[in-house]
Amino acid sequence: MSDHPDEYVTLDGSVVRELIRPETSAAQHLSVALARVAPGRPTRPHRHGTSEEVYCVLRGEGLVIVGAKTRPVASGDCVLIPPGTVHWAQAEGAEPLELLCVCAPPYQHADTELLETH
Repeated sequence: MSDHPDEYVTLDGSVVRELIRPETSAAQHLSVALARVAPGRPTRPHRHGTSEEVYCVLRGEGLVIVGAKTRPVASGDCVLIPPGTVHWAQAEGAEPLELLCVCAPPYQHADTELLETH
């Protein structure tokens, strides 16, 4: 499933490669990761208790759902996800949706609450 040895499947089901983290860089207040969502496969709805997150679309087209709002996205779009807000993404079409994910404070598995349904 992974194209890079440092990639892993995260709690929401996307394939992630972390680029910047406090544990591995000089960053103190944020993390940056590349995420890939497979075509036709949504990530699991989830929320982060303390992290504010930004999804920047690098490639592909899809939907990003933040709270009650569904937003079509394509390359060049950015979406702000406030702390505590339920969100998920889905690639539309034949290509994966590739996102640059920026979290402040840095992403932590323990700050992620998975939800049951879309």
